[in-house]
Amino acid sequence: MITSIVNFTLPLAVTLEKATELFENGTDNYRTVPGLIRKYYLLSNDGRTAGGVYLWESQEKAADFYNQEWFQLIEDKYHCKPIISYFQTPVIVDNLAGTLIVNRP
Repeated sequence: MITSIVNFTLPLAVTLEKATELFENGTDNYRTVPGLIRKYYLLSNDGRTAGGVYLWESQEKAADFYNQEWFQLIEDKYHCKPIISYFQTPVIVDNLAGTLIVNRP
């Protein structure tokens, strides 16, 4: 599994209430994405940085999703360019489900 962290600096600070509204309105775009296991929306405490943490089946699935259309959507919606970092995800502790997921090579 792969985790990607996407972040972007907003031109103006956004309140938590406004960010929640914006993010919630975009959730349908992520419900059926091939290879996407989970997504967390993020907003910094000062409201200037936003983004997401995505858990993917593979980096190939993530790369397929982060295409030019997606970059343009983010730029149009938030008026800034996203930055993506990728991380191997060998172990996940899920306290809510009471599970441990080990992704062995």
